[in-house]
Amino acid sequence: MPSRTPRSDAPVGQQSPAPNPGAHPSASPDAAPAPAATRAARLRQALKFLTVGGLVFFIDAALYNVLVFWDPAHGFGAGSRGVLNHVPLVAKTVTIAFASVLTYLGNRLWTFNDRPAPRTWRSIVVFALVNVAASGLQLGCLGFSRYVLGLDSALADNLSGTFIGQIVSTAFRYVMYGRVVFPKR
Repeated sequence: MPSRTPRSDAPVGQQSPAPNPGAHPSASPDAAPAPAATRAARLRQALKFLTVGGLVFFIDAALYNVLVFWDPAHGFGAGSRGVLNHVPLVAKTVTIAFASVLTYLGNRLWTFNDRPAPRTWRSIVVFALVNVAASGLQLGCLGFSRYVLGLDSALADNLSGTFIGQIVSTAFRYVMYGRVVFPKR
């Protein structure tokens, strides 16, 4: 059994605890969680974030398609035009705003519920700013497809604005939510 010897930086009379031969080198009462535990916690958090995002993704996509491609008289189909078909960026802005409210609630109450309660106004303002930037990324994908490439079908809109735009904005949101919207403090 190793002997207990005073640490060179410890005050006289204090001794460092005996090392545990089977413990991880960084394992101590004050040490950070083991890397495996940290990875598992991050994975759980990422899966929660993706679950919230996935549910809201379907709501966003459905609402966008109703606004842009659903004709109240004819439903969906070839040539159907929704009430906002002529302004798809406005339609996407409406759906993103609605989805952002749902995303905030889901992430605040479930994904990041282990974080300290935010200062409400600060959290909401920062969340809004992050979502404005993320929305710009998503709208940029839709706008590029519609106005640069000239693609205006339901498939093109859903691929560019809803699918590709969502991937880009979701990656941005995940990083920013964890760092500035719901920080660990």
